[in-house]
Order: sequence, then structure tokens, then C-alpha cells
Amino acid sequence: MMKLPVSVKGVLLLEDRVVLLRNERGEWELPGGRMEPGETHRQALVREFREELSVEVEPVDLIDSYEFEVLPSERVRIVTYGCRLRGEFKPVLSTEHKELGLHALADLDSIALPAGYARSIQSWSLHAES
Repeated sequence: MMKLPVSVKGVLLLEDRVVLLRNERGEWELPGGRMEPGETHRQALVREFREELSVEVEPVDLIDSYEFEVLPSERVRIVTYGCRLRGEFKPVLSTEHKELGLHALADLDSIALPAGYARSIQSWSLHAES
């Protein structure tokens, strides 16, 4: 069995909104990305949030891990973590993405968002309420 590349993604909720980024395929996705050699999931997430948004986060808990087909015949393992904001939310969007969105949880089924991300956001929002 081939070992899939791993992409670590973070769910960051600001009140009842989730931070999402629009990619070049026109889909919304969670901030995050592939790990660099020697990085842990948490270190990769902290770095990715810095690179993509210039925002500091603390990964709190593992939410989910699943296989995702990015494009036909291109699969990755997505690992999602619930994150907490450290400091202020003053995002600066990198050139990696087309747009930053703060989406209300109630609106997620009306945007182009892969189901796995929606599940992770839902899980973390329920966890964050408890």
C-alpha cells in the first residue's frame, strides 16, 4: 500500500464563524497544508497559519483523519485539528489562496466546501460549545 502525503488542516472558529480559504479550484478549504521533514502535525499547522494568514494559532485537539481525493488519481490523507487563536485576528492573505472567508456555521452547506471539512468544522463547533 502506498503511503499517502499528509495535509494537516486547522478549524479556527471565531464566535459562530469559521476561517476558510478559497483555493485555485474555487473550493473553500481549511487553512493548513503538508508537513515539512521533521515537523509534527501541530508544528506544521502553526507554520501554515503563519504563512497563509499571518495569524498565530494553538492546535488544541485532533478532530479527524481521512483519505481525500483532491483531483482524480491524486489522494491525500487529511488530518484536522481544532485550533485556538493566540493574539489578535488580523489576517494577511498569502498568494497561495484567492480569498479569505469568515463563514457562519449555518451557511456552510451553501458554499463549495468538501464534505470532510464540513464534518470537521461541525465536530469542533460542538466540542467548542461543551
